[in-house]
Amino acid sequence: GSEVLIIQVHMCIREHKLILKVCSTTVLYDCSSVLCPLSRRLQEEEQQLRTSSLPAIPNPFPELCSPASSPVLSPGSLPPGEPSTGKYIVKIFTEDGMGKVVEIPADMTARDLCQLLVYKSHCVDDNSWALVEHHPLLGLERCLEDHELVVQVQASMNSDGRFLFRKNYAKYEFFRNPLAFFPEHMVAWCQDTNRMIPPSQLLQNFLATSSCPEIQGYLYVKEVGRKSWKKVYVFLRRSGLYCSTKGTSKEPRHLQLLADIEDSNIFTVITGKKQHGAPTDYEFCIKPNKCRGELKELRMLCAEDEQGRTCWMTAFRLFKYGIVLYQNYKIPQQRKTLLSHFSAPRSVSENSLVAMDFSGRIGRVIDNPVEAQSAAMEEGHAWRVRHDLSFLFIHIAQLWFHGRITREESHRIIHQQGQVDGLFLLRVSQSNPKAFVLTLCHHQKIKHFQILPCEEDGQVFFSLDDGATKFTDLIQLVEFYQLNRGVLPCKLRHPCTVVAL
Repeated sequence: GSEVLIIQVHMCIREHKLILKVCSTTVLYDCSSVLCPLSRRLQEEEQQLRTSSLPAIPNPFPELCSPASSPVLSPGSLPPGEPSTGKYIVKIFTEDGMGKVVEIPADMTARDLCQLLVYKSHCVDDNSWALVEHHPLLGLERCLEDHELVVQVQASMNSDGRFLFRKNYAKYEFFRNPLAFFPEHMVAWCQDTNRMIPPSQLLQNFLATSSCPEIQGYLYVKEVGRKSWKKVYVFLRRSGLYCSTKGTSKEPRHLQLLADIEDSNIFTVITGKKQHGAPTDYEFCIKPNKCRGELKELRMLCAEDEQGRTCWMTAFRLFKYGIVLYQNYKIPQQRKTLLSHFSAPRSVSENSLVAMDFSGRIGRVIDNPVEAQSAAMEEGHAWRVRHDLSFLFIHIAQLWFHGRITREESHRIIHQQGQVDGLFLLRVSQSNPKAFVLTLCHHQKIKHFQILPCEEDGQVFFSLDDGATKFTDLIQLVEFYQLNRGVLPCKLRHPCTVVAL
């Protein structure tokens, strides 16, 4: 039976009658190991019919064999079917609950999927988009690392887990400003408690496997199977997270393993006080990869402040992934393909801009600065006259304007998108409907500045410094404080953005 089968297929291929049909229905394998374009069903029937007493069948296509010196078909020569070579369906959600279904290959990374979503959503690709693993029932979420395979992460998630697509400006901020993420009193060597890591070598010691830095400090630890929390002295090392059973002792006999790093991931707890009775708002969690949603398998931890939580979580990522994180940070972002025209616009220096006068038959450059300023004011006044009062509402279409959201909602958005210096949004004031509020993050603290309207000569202006600096609209105000700090603690650098897929 098997000999006749092989001869018939061989003849069909030679006569070019069925080769296209066979190729279109067969499973595609790696060309280096393909013997002939047979379907999986025919291969299985051939193996079932062949017995050990039959001699090996000469391969009619020896040039297609992977080992050139072995032109003989054997039962184990065909590669086994791998499910990872197909396509997978992944659903991505945004902050407003809307979802989008995408089909991706098994080897697509989180970075590649983010760039695909940026392209499909017509967003600006500024390398700050992230894919977030979100578990609403557990109140947990974490940003996927750029190199993680999305299909593998989805396979480890429980039924209520989902992916969110959002900004995260703080993903690699610790590479740019490590001292802000690792306070000096929390970083030490395992071998010598009193030896501190020099700031210039801080990240090098975290990335180098030969060094042994550690994070140390007090944390609240939720007792397994109970609702109570206990404050203990904790050490985070490459080998795992440990707590001391005797004060701040580092002796091995006093250290108890709390969680493993290699087979776990670290999550932010977004419902800490409400769901778990956490003592502070700065809760995080270490979740084993094998955990399918059981609270008793989670290691719940709580820090004293936001800086402490950020330090513990960032060190966990560095210990787990090491140099891979730095490679993700350094990967060139100049992908000049389909995404090239969505890249961030280049900044234009003010020195390269000149004033032009097109009132005559030909244009001319205005060299006199006084004349240039007068022309700019005249053009601005003419623009306002042409557009009547519509210029007062053009800010509605800006990405940084979030409309009528509460103070608490603005805090949540700032927290989700990274809490880096200069992260900001504008919203309508709750106490004064005619005013606006600038919500700004500085040194991991969120501050609010009220923008009040003021009228002068029948014209409405906006100001956040009691009229000392006035602007005709909110766009002009934002652009000014992106270039000048003024009365703010820092410049406006990163707008909080919510995208619709």
